[in-house]
Amino acid sequence: MSTISIRALQGEGFISPYSRQQVSTTGVVTGVLRKGFFLQTPDKEWDHKGSDALFVYSTDWTPVRGAEIEVTGEVVDFIKHDTAKPVTQIHLDQVHVKSTEGPKIKPIELTQAFLPADNNELAMLLNSLEGMLVRIDQGQTFIAPSNRYGDYVLALDAESVDESALRTEQGGAIVELANSHRWFPGFRVTNYNHAPRLNLGSKLKSAITGPLNYRVDSYQVSVSDPFQLDENFISLSKSSLTPEEGALTIMTLNCFNLDPHIESEALVTNPRQDIDDDWGEGRFHTLAQAVVLQANSPDIVALQEIQDNDGAELTQVVDASVTYSLLIETIEELSGIRYRWVDVPPELGADGGQPGGNIRNGYLYNPARVTLDTDLVRVLGREDACFEDSRKPLVCEFIEKASGGRLGIINVHLASKRHQESVFAPENPGFDAKEAIRIEQALVVAEEAESLFNKGISYYITGDFNDTEHSRTLRELVGSDKANLVLDLPPVERYDYNHRGKLQVLMHGIVSKQMHESGRASYEIIHGNELIGVVPGEDSDKPSDHAYVIAKLRL
Repeated sequence: MSTISIRALQGEGFISPYSRQQVSTTGVVTGVLRKGFFLQTPDKEWDHKGSDALFVYSTDWTPVRGAEIEVTGEVVDFIKHDTAKPVTQIHLDQVHVKSTEGPKIKPIELTQAFLPADNNELAMLLNSLEGMLVRIDQGQTFIAPSNRYGDYVLALDAESVDESALRTEQGGAIVELANSHRWFPGFRVTNYNHAPRLNLGSKLKSAITGPLNYRVDSYQVSVSDPFQLDENFISLSKSSLTPEEGALTIMTLNCFNLDPHIESEALVTNPRQDIDDDWGEGRFHTLAQAVVLQANSPDIVALQEIQDNDGAELTQVVDASVTYSLLIETIEELSGIRYRWVDVPPELGADGGQPGGNIRNGYLYNPARVTLDTDLVRVLGREDACFEDSRKPLVCEFIEKASGGRLGIINVHLASKRHQESVFAPENPGFDAKEAIRIEQALVVAEEAESLFNKGISYYITGDFNDTEHSRTLRELVGSDKANLVLDLPPVERYDYNHRGKLQVLMHGIVSKQMHESGRASYEIIHGNELIGVVPGEDSDKPSDHAYVIAKLRL
């Protein structure tokens, strides 16, 4: 069997011309992962036209990094899922170690100047670098906090601060209206002992080097060595809005699949992902602190991602009374205020989310300040196709005791963006299959708001919209008769969520134009939670993957 060069195996497009053939090739091992290693042609000048490296799939044999080896195996165009980009691999059959210390591979530097701004040009460049050894110099800014998987994202600030994106005071990058799918260089540390916890705005103090790996529909550098950093300290912000007579304060809080139960392995879909201990990890306590210490014990808390009493277990349980009770009791310990709760349980397995969790929206309210009109608690969308297998909005009408003013609140959690295509997808890059569904859902919500307004009732639409302030979803919902309070904030403060280094706002507060123009609505995003990292490799105790938001409406 003749030996074929790595470049020839990669070919000129996504699909290898040698797919499903048995071949041999030679190269230097540049990185080792749990299920294989990267192999790159030594002593070859990269010509920008194609990759001189690939991934060798092997679970039985692990090479020494830096060794020069000859491998024999089947060429496979690996496709993770239906819309993913193919990745050329060799499934290893045989190996011959030519030298344990092969020729040195010179890494390619990733800099601001090197990476094109145009997404199509960038995708072509990164595809031609796939698997190859790359380097990112020190001095860059971390624009996402660390996560439990050892992922990190950088803005290339070593040459000069990246001014092509709006940057926050801490150094974060606000998602760009003109390029919402922009790619920032990221890396994954394969050894959690070398993966530090860090907050957004930390600085890289040492260069990182590794093969450029295509995974989770994007490109990451695979890093094996430890790195140094200057850690950034993030303080949790506190709202200036406080309860007062004649007004209502409403906090919006995504509870990140909150439940009180440690799931049984035999009763969940995926034990690795579905078993957690929200109480033991302190998430109830941290959420209670957010309500009391950061949001000043608001009159009403609009909750998303509340799970039933046995969490992700696949049972007949849909009741969430224990989840609410634990949260209420923890808040009471901190504040002396005993909130009440209200929700309408979903039908078993009908609202999407984590299997078994029976996710829903709900409210906490302070009965000393607020009365709930229990006759007018209702769920939207049960008869609408756009809400099938999706979280249903919960509408409640509250009366502020001192003034008698009434407020209808519509608490939403619109269809997820999880199925949106990557900017690197070979077909329809960036396509969002759920966008049309969110727009239809928004129109159902808008109709309910109009109904409240026509009855002379002030309304507030809040929750997790899974879309940004300039999206079609928000434009259709706001229309010409409403105002999105997010737009009252300076652009640099409009974020509650961090997606691969891009800060964006997905939680909004919408009122009638009449209320907005009369100056009766105030709005804040309580920052901090979304900027603080966790320890890679450990279970996260983060209370939410969003910042918290709060509004004060004068009735």
